[in-house]
Amino acid sequence: MKFALCMAAFLVGCYTTVFVGSHPADISDVIEDIQTTTSYKPSLTIMSTEKSISQTSFGSTKSGESVSRFLCSNSNGYSVELINYGATVVAFNAPDRNGELANVTLGCSDMAGYEANQSFLGATVGRYANRINEGKFSIDGKSFTLPINNGKHHLHGGPNGFDRKVWEAETIETADSVGVRFSIDSPDGEGGYPGAVVVSVDYVLNNENELVIEYRATTDKPTHLNLTNHSYWNLSGAGQGTIGDHELMLAADELVEVSAEGIPTGTFLNVDSTPFDFRAARPIGEDIENTGTTPTGYDHCYVIDRADDTLTKLNLAATVHDPKSGRTMEVLTTQPGVQLYTCNWMDGQPGSGGFDKHSALALESQHYPDSPNQAGFPSTLLKPGETFHHKTIYRFGVR
Repeated sequence: MKFALCMAAFLVGCYTTVFVGSHPADISDVIEDIQTTTSYKPSLTIMSTEKSISQTSFGSTKSGESVSRFLCSNSNGYSVELINYGATVVAFNAPDRNGELANVTLGCSDMAGYEANQSFLGATVGRYANRINEGKFSIDGKSFTLPINNGKHHLHGGPNGFDRKVWEAETIETADSVGVRFSIDSPDGEGGYPGAVVVSVDYVLNNENELVIEYRATTDKPTHLNLTNHSYWNLSGAGQGTIGDHELMLAADELVEVSAEGIPTGTFLNVDSTPFDFRAARPIGEDIENTGTTPTGYDHCYVIDRADDTLTKLNLAATVHDPKSGRTMEVLTTQPGVQLYTCNWMDGQPGSGGFDKHSALALESQHYPDSPNQAGFPSTLLKPGETFHHKTIYRFGVR
């Protein structure tokens, strides 16, 4: 049923096109070309060879705010579905090695599902992705207290973070890409954070089969900011079993050491000879029972190997391959870390979007957890006159 709905939406997008504006940045000057095989047998499920973008209603929030859905399709049969509630990726439809399309990211079919969801499915999370110890930090000697929503800690912006907001949206189109620019104004003091922050996030699908996510933000007072996308990926298809057989590579020699509550100790651990070593691609489920976590699984921030510390150049962070379908995904980012999360807490209930434990993996590009309280971590402090700017690319193919 979910696949049929995705296909119906895809067909609508083939016949409705919106032409708008421009989108910045060819990334070829900042990354080394990483070859992926994208050849596959043509299928009747791929109906269009023209990129397109369409907009329809996705219903309303409980408070009566209208929510729009955007379907962006490229020239190779890939498409991404987005809504402006939480600037959220609802679905990503990708062909397998036989050209058959499937949605490979977890999402909900309606607004009731998203408002019941507590797992940040596909959302843009902020103001601060990941945890802040006891919801407290100081700037220039002034203390700030944030709402608690993860044990005694603050997680992903709190219970009313960016994932719970209806964003402004405008469509984007260039010669080889289509997408949506989401924007939001967060007033001074919202969620306990200082500063009025203006945020924009571009989600763009191009003909290189890349979902490019680009974040920008400014503030009128010093504040901490850490944004990410929280999509969950199952390259066999959403709801098609666990991701234990997915082969994962993480370009990271170290990870951030954390307590049992997920709070950094301030030190880094070398992954060598541990269940956390994914420097060479191997099945995610191979060592998952030996992680020593409760519940079992991965929920760790990896320190991405990178040649520079400017956080302006894209680095390869991860690759994922599903042997069953042949689908592949590469993650490149300017961020210093990537959080690997394997749906450890999901239980099939509405708060999990109806999905079960280990049914997908999240690869959240971000700064390290609790950076406002860790002087040895790259800073997340944003000051007036500065622009927060980060980019992450999810690149898809088959082999």
